[in-house]
Amino acid sequence: MDGALQTVDPRRRHTLGILVMGGIALLQIASEFLGTHDLARVLSKTVALLVGLPLLVVCSFALFGWSSRKGLGLLGPLFAGAVVAGVFFAGLLEATRAATFSLTSVRAGSEPYSQWDVLRVGFMNGLTYFALWASVFVLPAVAESARVRGLEADKLRTLAELAQLRSHLEPHFLLNTLNAIAGLVSEDPRQARRLLGNLGDLLRDSMAPGAEMETLDAQIEWLRRYAQILETRHDGQLMFRWEIGDGTPRALLPRLLLQPLVENAVKHGALMRVGGGEITVRTQLDGSRLVCTVEDNGPGVPNGSTRPGAFGLVSVRRRLALRYAEAGSLRLESSPCGTRSVVELPLELGASS
Repeated sequence: MDGALQTVDPRRRHTLGILVMGGIALLQIASEFLGTHDLARVLSKTVALLVGLPLLVVCSFALFGWSSRKGLGLLGPLFAGAVVAGVFFAGLLEATRAATFSLTSVRAGSEPYSQWDVLRVGFMNGLTYFALWASVFVLPAVAESARVRGLEADKLRTLAELAQLRSHLEPHFLLNTLNAIAGLVSEDPRQARRLLGNLGDLLRDSMAPGAEMETLDAQIEWLRRYAQILETRHDGQLMFRWEIGDGTPRALLPRLLLQPLVENAVKHGALMRVGGGEITVRTQLDGSRLVCTVEDNGPGVPNGSTRPGAFGLVSVRRRLALRYAEAGSLRLESSPCGTRSVVELPLELGASS
């Protein structure tokens, strides 16, 4: 992978699709004429196609654009669009025929056309044109979107592996922790050993290859060691509280998803509070969703301002979007009493330990 995501030009695909639909419509009109030699019927169908096909294309694009923004999936809009297209073309064909020609118009040796035949043919034409439109426009777009998202996910995983130490255990964090350990060696050897053990565990876990997903229990265990180091370094200035809800430890979520939220809450929240601050990490179930909250009691974010450390928040949102699309979310709630980061995602359970 060269780093650039190669995509198909949608304008080229749309032009090709319109040409295909127009060509098939012309073939159908020609077939109608050659098969019936009924000018009234051919002209009626031509008028219906000239009016109906552009409306079908415009309305179908609007329908699928709206359903995509709402995250409604494909099956519902496809079914609804097919039914509406069938009814629309049935009514359109009947209207053009009734307005222009007599329903008793007959070709040599044939029976009069019935209204039911007109409606049935129009409905089937609508279904056919909608299926053709979906095959030409929707399915290629869905396949292309899935391909691009797969490439983006692969690229993101590769970059995450290369930048794991830099993003999760940045050099300043390592240097400050080593300085804290050096200061404790003579004053409190037991605390120094504990801090060194925690740092070693963090380094080992960060460098070890791992799955993209992990249980909340494993992630909280990593965060507790991370928090113990921070509490030791900022003795008396920082305290963590953990409220882990029932049923959440086995829940799966992207690896170290909450770490940037904790780091952001410490740097730009709790440590900005005069006299020290507190971080609360809370997890709970809300029906079939997992809700994780990282809250600080710092000074909050003024209205209209962007909190420092926004890159970490953007990376969290990006990972949620790649994994869960519209089903995963991150929102920030701030007041003068502190800031709360809330992650919500569909509940997936890992194997019990």
